[in-house]
Amino acid sequence: MKKSLKLKSAMVGLWLVIVSCSGDESSTDTSTGPSDSAVSTEAPSTGAPVEPGFTAVTPTTGTVGEVTIEGPITVSNRVPLPDFLSEAPRGPVVLAGGLFEAERFDFIEEEFFISGTANSYGSTDPLSADGVWNVTKNDTAEYKTRIVVRRPSDPAKFNGTVITEWFNVTAGIDSTPAWSALWPEIVREGGAWVGVSAQRVGVEGGAGSTAPFLVLKNADPDRYGVLNHPGDNYSYDIFSQAGAAVWRQSETILGGLTPEILLATGQSQSASRLTTYANAFGLADDVYNGYLLISRGQSASTLFCPHAVLLENPRDCLDPATTETVAGPNSAQIRADLTRPVLIAEAETDVLRYRPATQDDTDVLRIWESAGTAHSDAYTLGIGDADTATGDGDIVLFEAQLNPPSSIYYGIITCGLPLNAGPHTYILRSALHSLDRWVRSGEPPTSMPKLEANADLSAFLMDANGNVLGGIRTPFVDVPLAKLSGSGQESGGFCGLFGTTLGLTPDELKALYPTTQDFVTKWNAASDAAVATGAILAVDAENIKAAAENFVIK
Repeated sequence: MKKSLKLKSAMVGLWLVIVSCSGDESSTDTSTGPSDSAVSTEAPSTGAPVEPGFTAVTPTTGTVGEVTIEGPITVSNRVPLPDFLSEAPRGPVVLAGGLFEAERFDFIEEEFFISGTANSYGSTDPLSADGVWNVTKNDTAEYKTRIVVRRPSDPAKFNGTVITEWFNVTAGIDSTPAWSALWPEIVREGGAWVGVSAQRVGVEGGAGSTAPFLVLKNADPDRYGVLNHPGDNYSYDIFSQAGAAVWRQSETILGGLTPEILLATGQSQSASRLTTYANAFGLADDVYNGYLLISRGQSASTLFCPHAVLLENPRDCLDPATTETVAGPNSAQIRADLTRPVLIAEAETDVLRYRPATQDDTDVLRIWESAGTAHSDAYTLGIGDADTATGDGDIVLFEAQLNPPSSIYYGIITCGLPLNAGPHTYILRSALHSLDRWVRSGEPPTSMPKLEANADLSAFLMDANGNVLGGIRTPFVDVPLAKLSGSGQESGGFCGLFGTTLGLTPDELKALYPTTQDFVTKWNAASDAAVATGAILAVDAENIKAAAENFVIK
């Protein structure tokens, strides 16, 4: 029975992670292919940027409003899940994604309610593609939302870094795709994580919810019935206030731990929100030391939508004729005068739809494009939920190159081809580590090469094994057992985000690696090379090499 419950728990987490990852903006485009907008055919720069030009200092938090903190919250009376999920074990905190067994990793998970008065913002001028925006306050609204905190139980193991994730609400529920990829690095380094319910639909529900039984007020009315979210116009200030509270009220939120740096992260739709946030509020509010934007698209999110329209049908805010709407530009860069570092990490799935907004690296900006990776993949869609961060998950991911899944949730979602079993989690862990070091030292990571595409950005250029050329390289693509792609599914929908894994034939493998030792030698050398470039961390490289020890070329 215990094994069955764990499998069902993983199934719940997988489904909820998957449905949360589509698109860049919960009230905007959910397409997965290249943008229909005009694209630039100019090749991006890969030249070395100027020397570091900023000094890491504690954010001032500007004039960000104060919040009232309640918690840790203990009341819980969750309503039953649908029958097919009814036996899945779950904790009191309602959150999409795999169940995090905090005690197993000597961590503590707690939930708090934060309340205050949030501002909405507008702009007298259209938001420009360069991200240099001047926004003004519109109105205010009272709110009460929640944050979820995961931190080391032993204060001596806290490394001083707090990662704050803007929950992804594409599916109309709060989910944690950034945590799903990053958590092994957070846990082993002793970081803390704070997830923020910054947007309305995850709290209050709405027409866009694909899992209404996990909307907070539906899932546990006794616990969450007191919450009040006035709408996404206020989400940016709520995110500022949540971050500022970590600095100002760490005694409560972090159980007495003292933060040294605070990083903001979000994936897909949340990365689009953070693009708008960094451009509109990064300078004025000055809450976060740095930003890790994962799998963002070309555009930025809407800054303001008329309240009645926003609550009734958020998609109407996309209509340029909608009175008072301040929409994000179709192509949005990060403003050049931002003084906090930004690392944009793009999976292969996302590169072509993001590339028209790309920028040259600077002393406060890095853009990483990763070969053989997908928007969501075998690790973030299941393997990571059972990982213990001790090497077992690395073995499972290695073996998934040879036998990748194509059916997920026991057939609830079945794709035409096996989904991507690539190395994105390792690259994202390195990205987080690099951003942390960058903030602390002022020394940026080495500039990374870009994936190679044709002139009109309609397709990538491929090597002889069918893997993309250029970009951040790992043994998964340089010593391949399979063709790993960020695309290639035969149909759209969610599967279009999962990429593909097409195994090489025995004859192809034998031609590449005459002996098992030849493969292992090349795999280990490529792993060490990836460490040298900063693509992956040394601790992950050792686990990646260990995972290949028992592989046999037949």
